[in-house]
Amino acid sequence: MDIESGFAGKTALITGAASGMGLLSAQCLARMGARVVLVDINAEALEKCCADIRSEGGSCIGVPTDVRDYTQVTAARDAAVAEYGSIDVLLNFAGGASTRVHGIKGCAFHEVPIEVYDWGIDVNLKGTFYFCHSVMAQMAKQNSGVIINLGSITGEEGSATSADYSVCKSGIMNGLVKSLAQAGAKYNVRVCCVAPGPVLTRAAMANMKTLMGRAADPQEIVDLVLYLASDKAAFITGTTVLADGGRNVMFNKS
Repeated sequence: MDIESGFAGKTALITGAASGMGLLSAQCLARMGARVVLVDINAEALEKCCADIRSEGGSCIGVPTDVRDYTQVTAARDAAVAEYGSIDVLLNFAGGASTRVHGIKGCAFHEVPIEVYDWGIDVNLKGTFYFCHSVMAQMAKQNSGVIINLGSITGEEGSATSADYSVCKSGIMNGLVKSLAQAGAKYNVRVCCVAPGPVLTRAAMANMKTLMGRAADPQEIVDLVLYLASDKAAFITGTTVLADGGRNVMFNKS
């Protein structure tokens, strides 16, 4: 069985799905015959993305959701199950560096307003944790499922300018993926994490050094995510895969 045919008829819920790698994953899965549930806080962008997927013959619904609100998270899960009957794959892409999102530059760690860090922790760590908790309940009922979370090279390196982002990604890449793999094993639920280096979802990422001398094309990261979510990776769980072009082993990254 190839990866493409393995997703036919399955239901995938993707957070952060109105842009970037979340949207690209949803588009790829829909073309492979999966039924996709797009989750994003941007309702207008979400509807357009869903309309585009449907126009290509894909089966898709969109559920506007603030990942910081557990009530909305469970509502998104329930909408997916009501529409398609199951959730076979959860891809957690929602997130972003709080200082970048809030336009804060040149501030030392202690100068960044705590409300900005609160936002970062709520979206990047708690949002991922909330969806894992909510969807794991459905997967346990089904006795099957795959959860793929998104880490970051920043979780390995640390970051003076985005300390909250580094903390969140490190937690997802280590404690969360290992804990959920242990919790999900008896229900036939696999849990993995993909930690990219620089990815050209933003032009600025081209400035981050790697051994390969370039940033990743988003499709390269999505291909890895989909492999881990597929039956081809049926013996892989509880681990984080770095896809960083060798950045983590570089001596001089400046």
